[in-house]
Amino acid sequence: MPNFTDVREFILVGLTHRQELRVLLFVVFIVVYIITLLGNIGMIILISISPQLQSPMYFFLSHLSFVDVCFSSNVTPKMLENLLSDTKTISYVGCLVQCYFFIALVHVEVYILAVMAFDRYMAICNPLLYGSKMSRTVCVRLISVPYIYGFSVSLICTLWTYGLYFCGNFEINHFYCADPPLIKIACGGVHIKEYTMIVIAGINFTYSLSVVLISYTLIVIAVLRMRSADGRRKAFSTCGSHLTAVSMFYGTLIFMYLRRPTEESVEQGKMVAVFYTTVIPMLNPMIYSLRNKDVKEAVNKAVAKATLGQ
Repeated sequence: MPNFTDVREFILVGLTHRQELRVLLFVVFIVVYIITLLGNIGMIILISISPQLQSPMYFFLSHLSFVDVCFSSNVTPKMLENLLSDTKTISYVGCLVQCYFFIALVHVEVYILAVMAFDRYMAICNPLLYGSKMSRTVCVRLISVPYIYGFSVSLICTLWTYGLYFCGNFEINHFYCADPPLIKIACGGVHIKEYTMIVIAGINFTYSLSVVLISYTLIVIAVLRMRSADGRRKAFSTCGSHLTAVSMFYGTLIFMYLRRPTEESVEQGKMVAVFYTTVIPMLNPMIYSLRNKDVKEAVNKAVAKATLGQ
């Protein structure tokens, strides 16, 4: 029988043991984190104060920015602390809390991306009914579902993580508490956690991605039927930013969570995790602002108003 031991804390191996690289990575990631906070909080404020951005698309975008701030803040501060620390520990409770919010925010984000795809379908394929079908009340209900569902599913998943048993190896080969490396070092309760992780991730990613793909298939059909080249260009431009965000986020998550945890997959997943926990939250505001005429105009008006106010 395995000799199970009580766990009070874990050791996060982190990204590297080399001191010179740790200092360099700290500088890089703190800059990325600051840009992430400024970009996403700035997007939320801009959408709330700009009259031309008071539409369902930007309402959902403000929630995507909010989730990106929470997503990055759940992981990055501890990662920055451990880059400059020799202990690199995280308490058992802190590890479970980090797992809980990570899983919850991942589910919230994938379903917000699905809701945004549905919104684009309604705007392009049913423009005459868009105002009535996507009222403020409907938008609030649509955005509430990802939050309620995401945090509920995460509670169940975290309880299964709590069911893992450990036999003395408390080194997590990652820079935050994630399910695959935890499963790799556990010596009990592994099978139910491993298979439920893959099944739940597979079901949710498949369902939410199906909503995105079906919505965009119908959008492409509708756009190709448009006689106006300018109309087609405008329709595709409003979808381009969202498709870019969807491709990056789903691609990295599928690479990490839809595989069985092995030494190789955990090591590869650690590199990929850097991208979706720090880089993607930073890039999202840029993707939606650089390719969006309305956002650019709102920024110019906000800057002009602030300049004249001074």
